[in-house]
Amino acid sequence: MTAPVAIPSKSPRAVAASISPGASQSLHDRLHKRDSFSVIRRPKVLHPVDNEGLKLLLVENISQDAVRAFQAQGFHVDHYSKALSEDELIQKIPQYHAIGIRSKTKITERVIKAASKLLVIGCFCIGTNQVDLVTAGKVGIPVFNSPFSNSRSVAELVVSELIALSRQLVERSHEMRQGIWNKQSNGCWEVRGKTLGIVGYGHIGAQLSVLAEALGMRVIFYDVINIMPLGSARQIETLPALLSEADFVTLHVPELPETINMIGANELAQMKVGSYLINNARGRVVDIPALIAALQSKHLAGAAIDVYPQEPGSNGAPFDDQVNTWSSTLRSLPNIILTPHIGGSTEEAQRMIGEEVSLALSRYLNYGSTIGAVNFPEVDLRAITAEQGNHVRVCHVHSNQPGVLRQVNEVLSPYNVEKQYSDSKGDVAYLLADIADVSPQDVNKLREMISHTSANILTRLLA
Repeated sequence: MTAPVAIPSKSPRAVAASISPGASQSLHDRLHKRDSFSVIRRPKVLHPVDNEGLKLLLVENISQDAVRAFQAQGFHVDHYSKALSEDELIQKIPQYHAIGIRSKTKITERVIKAASKLLVIGCFCIGTNQVDLVTAGKVGIPVFNSPFSNSRSVAELVVSELIALSRQLVERSHEMRQGIWNKQSNGCWEVRGKTLGIVGYGHIGAQLSVLAEALGMRVIFYDVINIMPLGSARQIETLPALLSEADFVTLHVPELPETINMIGANELAQMKVGSYLINNARGRVVDIPALIAALQSKHLAGAAIDVYPQEPGSNGAPFDDQVNTWSSTLRSLPNIILTPHIGGSTEEAQRMIGEEVSLALSRYLNYGSTIGAVNFPEVDLRAITAEQGNHVRVCHVHSNQPGVLRQVNEVLSPYNVEKQYSDSKGDVAYLLADIADVSPQDVNKLREMISHTSANILTRLLA
């Protein structure tokens, strides 16, 4: 336990002199001096009452900053640079309390059922479609991600692709590497004055909108909800209307049942002749065979693809027809930029993602906070301070049904409940409660009684 830190003060005479009415000081200065004598109240570090060491599994080369952050809190961390298959996870995961993944590792229902100790899942990326969110929620496992940390990195990648496609930079660079000098302007364009159509005007789309306007582009966007645009961007009512007007179409939507193959043969036919398609969103959003046909017929002048329906599991693995049956055909097309899912792969983005997700996991493991969880009620309480003595925090995940709070409060009735907060999301509800003056002898009994209430899913006590 960290002792309170008192900021040293001056002698009483010096203090009196420093705040005397005759002194020439602003109100801000006087208030600052008054606050400087106060004691800083630090939050108490909470631990599971059974004192079991928490073990974390991090895969897919998650930022070393996140690894160090967990280790600094005393957690045992096992770190792998590659993705793990379902069978590998099922073998390893029973010993871990938390797991951190990126986009390739799949947390399926089978994996969750094998994870007997698992408390929390962290997706060190934007999306969470690689996790069975419903099953995780039903067994009391919140899932956290980092929806905004790599927005700038993806937006900048799109800007680079706009210019590279319009100037055929990939083709010219490849020719030069082969020793071929081919200086030409035919089919090469400035992006200034062209129309960029953004499908999905979220954090990435909005940042891209600003960057594109700075390049002199006109920006239109389509989204399923009405959004206040930034700058001079204009919202278009329908996707076909956007496709028919834009010189460049870039996709920034999640993978949902309604977005799978949202760009297929019909949509590609609606795009302008000589236009370009960019997909840095999700691999199944575009019908790739239909895109290949549109490029081969010269209906589209080029495309940039960063995501694919099936992707290799590790660096160095082949991207061939064993992964996707059309891979070799796609690779052979002119004026197409193919990148290995690097939209968020910058030092800045990975550092911010590591910080955000590791903080969310730590707050849940140490304090029970679920703020930012994608499949779980968002519940938080202010921290217990080091001065508060024998306090226990109850973290109770339960089925969302009537009568639960009455049962739990009956168990807690002999104690002083200092603060309590409960919320629900779908079939799952979550209660946090801070209990004062709980003796060490009563802690395990308290947990046992709450765990045996009729709606209990998972109960943790932190002290």
